[in-house]
Amino acid sequence: MDDVIIIGGSFAGLAAALQLGRARRKVIVLDTGRPRNRFGHHSHGVLGHDHKPPLDILAEARQQLARYPAIRLVNARAESVSGDIDNFCVVTDDNDSLRARRLILSYGVVDQMPDVPGFAESWGRSIVPCPYCDGFEVVDQHWGVLWSGPQSHQSTQLFRDWTDRMTVFANGHDIAPDIQDALARRNIKVADGRIVEISHHEGRIATVNLDNDCHIAVDILFAQPRNKPSASLHESLGLATVETPTGTVLKVDDRRQTSTPGVYAAGDLATPFLPSVTQSSWQGAMAGIFAQQSMLA
Repeated sequence: MDDVIIIGGSFAGLAAALQLGRARRKVIVLDTGRPRNRFGHHSHGVLGHDHKPPLDILAEARQQLARYPAIRLVNARAESVSGDIDNFCVVTDDNDSLRARRLILSYGVVDQMPDVPGFAESWGRSIVPCPYCDGFEVVDQHWGVLWSGPQSHQSTQLFRDWTDRMTVFANGHDIAPDIQDALARRNIKVADGRIVEISHHEGRIATVNLDNDCHIAVDILFAQPRNKPSASLHESLGLATVETPTGTVLKVDDRRQTSTPGVYAAGDLATPFLPSVTQSSWQGAMAGIFAQQSMLA
């Protein structure tokens, strides 16, 4: 039996494995090689790795983990999980049955793209969710903001540190008159109508096309599509969840433990606001450390 099985080998999972491997705990990392930020050409705001392709950062991390004999990286998908503390069982898509004393869930989330031509093709390139990740590269340019609720108004206030040229796309939402007045006072235009197409060239937006025949050119579009966990393993474990404006995440305590003893979670799967590579790495490291400490006799 291993000490820990980590399900998901992106930034959170590998950070957890690093801490456990350095503590000489036997750990298996199961990964399918499809991180959420694989669509982005560069990852920003990561100390020591700023402006590097995210897949390159992960490849380098895996190479570094190879020096720890207690860590085993496995290219496989976890199909089912059962058991309880000190005796968890994970069955993979290769029908391997793995056992461990602790679990760390870091399999992330998947973004649910709206059924708008050009949206998915532009996602991660010129349609992005996070100004801290991609704002600096488009400073003082024309930003579009896809309205999704009151949190979008907060975003327009935040974005002023990067640009004062913004257009809000209502996309069928009724924006309260007082908010429209506040936007107008800051010279932020509101485009009525629903988005029917993102006109783009290799993922770079040319225009946002509306159902009222308006075609509005922006340099980048900030959007918060809903997302969901990329697997349902947490459901079979009966883990508590938290609803956020954009989707469902796992509920964890201040030691990254879920509602089931012995099961920890980190990364986008357990991050309600502003997920990032830095936050995922920190959470993964803490999950690994606390999982290790929980096994001390």
